[in-house]
Amino acid sequence: MSLASPSQDKGLVRQVVVRRLLALDEAGTLESVHVRIAAQTAGVSVRTAWRWLARARKGQTEPAYRRGGFLLDDMLWTRLEELDGNVSELHRQLSQAGDDSALPGPLPSLATMHRAVREQRRAGRVFQSTRPGKRHVDPDRYDRALAELALPGTVDETGQAPPVSGVEQADATDTAPVTRPASPGDGVRLYVPGAHVVSTRQLGTVTEAIAHTVAAHGVVCVYGDPGQGKTVAVHQALALLPRRIPVHRALVAVKPALPQLRAALLTAFGLPATSLTNRTDAADRALLKAFQAPGVLVIDDVQRIAAPELDYLRLLLDAPTTQASLVLCGAGAERTLARAPALASRVLTWQHVPRLDSAQVPGVLRLFHPLWDTATDADLLHTDETRAHGNFRTWAKITSHAYATLDRHPEHTADAALLAQACTRLGPRP
Repeated sequence: MSLASPSQDKGLVRQVVVRRLLALDEAGTLESVHVRIAAQTAGVSVRTAWRWLARARKGQTEPAYRRGGFLLDDMLWTRLEELDGNVSELHRQLSQAGDDSALPGPLPSLATMHRAVREQRRAGRVFQSTRPGKRHVDPDRYDRALAELALPGTVDETGQAPPVSGVEQADATDTAPVTRPASPGDGVRLYVPGAHVVSTRQLGTVTEAIAHTVAAHGVVCVYGDPGQGKTVAVHQALALLPRRIPVHRALVAVKPALPQLRAALLTAFGLPATSLTNRTDAADRALLKAFQAPGVLVIDDVQRIAAPELDYLRLLLDAPTTQASLVLCGAGAERTLARAPALASRVLTWQHVPRLDSAQVPGVLRLFHPLWDTATDADLLHTDETRAHGNFRTWAKITSHAYATLDRHPEHTADAALLAQACTRLGPRP
């Protein structure tokens, strides 16, 4: 398996962004907020995103460079990024080194290097440190535009998703394609080739809640019964955040002691947990420094953590320099936080993830997997009423068993008999 270079990744991001902007433009629904979100996602200025769209309208979707001129290769561009885009400093360092082996040709003049950087940035190349300008956007309008742009995207409940292109499929390791298979990384383990994550109304509310809380540098608690899709919703919400916001995931053990929790947090931030675990003061200072940077710390299954250890999280959040947001998720998370009132009082958003409504079940299941296309609404609703009860994890199990049966017996169809057979493997009824 080959790995794409950073420049190739940026090229893929540009093609995906331009394709979605062009689709909205051709549909007559493009607004400036769409372009602003696209620029954030690609890590470029809004002006550059508009320039990309203008070129795409003329059928030019690939970056264009000036022929015969000096170009910065990947190594020089990386050095320029490390210098925060200071072209003069890069030129000075290259002049002092006096070694042309690091250049694609003889060292050009400073003016030529400035022009080359401008042309490559105009063509779409970006600095990792690029930060889009911040302007006020109405939250409802921003969320609607984010859903319409559907850059990482999933299938929505209306089924109106743009087709998956070859470029988006190739980039599936880094960004979720429009209709991507459910995977263990989303908290889903099932044998159902062709299953997709479906953007339900419940998932949309979680996305809105997390986006608002991260913007406010606050704390959000996502709770609900097991199997309702909390983890999948949190993964999708985090995937929709601008790429410049780092996400750190802490994996906690069952009833971790304070040293174990501290080690899990250090690991989540990429800090040397082994050397700091037994040095309490040094570990606390390292974590306080990590919390100073804007970002998101995600703790799933927070119900595993006891009240004294949760209070340690509260101390980190209470530091005046803290800029990080905290996402707490788990079945019974609200009851766990009730035993830590100091932390619970600091939760900005409480987001409950309910079960699927009966009216949602047929449509959502047909988007989840095409094997349900031939099933009648009556059969699906009867199974939901008697066995699944709107629990998406239960429906995933039923789908897995039904798929396995149809794989062995292609002559069968998704009918009441198949649903009943699949349900017999769910175990005793509660």
